[in-house]
Amino acid sequence: MKKLLIIGIGAGNPEYITIQAVKALNQVDVFFIMDKGDSKEKLIHLRQEICERYITERDYRFVEASSPERQREGGDYRANVRDLNLAKQQVFERLIDEELADGECGAFLVWGDPSLYDSTIRILESILRGGRIQFEFDVIPGITSVQALTARHKVPLNRIGKSVQITTGRRLAEGFPENADSVVVMLDAEDTYQQLNDPQLEIYWGAYVGTPDEILISGKLNEVADEIRRVRHDAREANGWIMDTYLLRRADDGED
Repeated sequence: MKKLLIIGIGAGNPEYITIQAVKALNQVDVFFIMDKGDSKEKLIHLRQEICERYITERDYRFVEASSPERQREGGDYRANVRDLNLAKQQVFERLIDEELADGECGAFLVWGDPSLYDSTIRILESILRGGRIQFEFDVIPGITSVQALTARHKVPLNRIGKSVQITTGRRLAEGFPENADSVVVMLDAEDTYQQLNDPQLEIYWGAYVGTPDEILISGKLNEVADEIRRVRHDAREANGWIMDTYLLRRADDGED
């Protein structure tokens, strides 16, 4: 039986790797790397650095494949994501079938944690349901960008007795969630925080958290929103891509 590991490798700092992840890395024969183009070579290099640093017990190899891209203009968002995952499924299935021998262990190295805004688990489950190839797989959790963000800003994620919601920029555009005290926003390509007109909101924003390119900005949203937009734009232009996350909450009312 072939075996696959979905290993969470944290938010960018090689030292975010857990002991469980290190043990898992040392079981792997083949690492499958999805190439997302020249602008994201740093992401591939970091994966390679992690393997070089922590694998001591076996030989291994990398197998790269071009990552399909999601249609971003027009169409239905959910349908576009389904089409993307179907395209990825076809690539994953080919890699597992052709590049992983019976009895070998393969792995996908996932940014942050495989259970948070990542489809690798769903894709492997779909392949198994198709029945063309068989394998077993395990999931190794990782440190998310949410945890890294709050740690770098030195703030707790929640306030005592208050709720937390993790959402996307697309959903935040509908307004600040009514029943949440703290809101973590991921996958916001449109600077949606600028649409919120609430002088009490505070923001803790971070890009490339845990990497040498890390940028952190915090403060009253209406005072730092323009700075974040400018810095974010410049960073994306300089690097060709950006990974950012932010925490929003209203100013402490003193009840905690």
